[in-house]
Amino acid sequence: MHRAGRTGSPTRQPRWGPRMAIAGLMMGAAASAILPARAQPPMNAVGYDLTGEWAPRFHEDQPERIPGPEIGDYLGLPINEAARLHADSWDASILTLPEHQCKPHPSDYAPRGPANLRIWKEIDAPSQQLIAYHTHISWQAPERTIWMDGRPHPPDYAAHTWQGFSTGQWEGDMLTMTTTHLKMGWIRRNGIPRSDKAIVTEHLVRHGDYLTWIVVIEDPVYLTEPFIRTTNFVWDPHQQIAPYPCQIVDEIDRPQGVVPHHLPGQNTFVLEFPARYGVPAEAARGGAETMYPEYQLKLKTMPPARSAGR
Repeated sequence: MHRAGRTGSPTRQPRWGPRMAIAGLMMGAAASAILPARAQPPMNAVGYDLTGEWAPRFHEDQPERIPGPEIGDYLGLPINEAARLHADSWDASILTLPEHQCKPHPSDYAPRGPANLRIWKEIDAPSQQLIAYHTHISWQAPERTIWMDGRPHPPDYAAHTWQGFSTGQWEGDMLTMTTTHLKMGWIRRNGIPRSDKAIVTEHLVRHGDYLTWIVVIEDPVYLTEPFIRTTNFVWDPHQQIAPYPCQIVDEIDRPQGVVPHHLPGQNTFVLEFPARYGVPAEAARGGAETMYPEYQLKLKTMPPARSAGR
């Protein structure tokens, strides 16, 4: 059957066959797939979107992370004798040296400090594939790249940096990152070291407006077991991270070449922490055993520490 069009010529009425119906359904499904869900954070191909502004939370361990730990407090750390010797020899005045004044925290410790955090994506424009996540942290303004495109880690002789070389992959909605090529850093800010041979595994887990950052450090030089800790952040869309200019100055007048330190066995400050809190001296020296709850039973059999003057 024909009918006249506006020009007077006959036109054929379109017919919707099975192929056209299937194509319409596919177009509808594609359109609905790109609509963002309102009840949860937006998702990329395999995991929750982590981008945005994140403010740190210090409700669990503020004294450890901001004022800093006590000298000689090695409790709960799976360290060996080499790590203890390094920490006993450490002097906080080393931070007054010009070369130490403006160094950032390494990437495995950075979330522990004053760490207002920004996370953003790097997307390949033609393919719209995720290439990397990038992070910026407020203190000393370090920026880090977590490669998501499957590239391998560089060879062992490649340069080591404060941020290291990080790759990531999704495990469900958890982003797992592996970092190598870190400069020598620290596990606790009282001299407990982390070597440049460490491998760091991290997990970022988002629960609504909260982000949990899990860090697992495996260090064949200074640790006898993996060391694990978590840090919490909350989404803060109004956060504005200020610049962090750092200027090196001469804080203390000292002879050239002098590096603050304690010779082995001569650091009496390490005795103050166990004496002040009544912690047995052996326990204050740390070790893997002190990480576990059953160590409390052993503590009851130990005498409390005494200060050096007693």
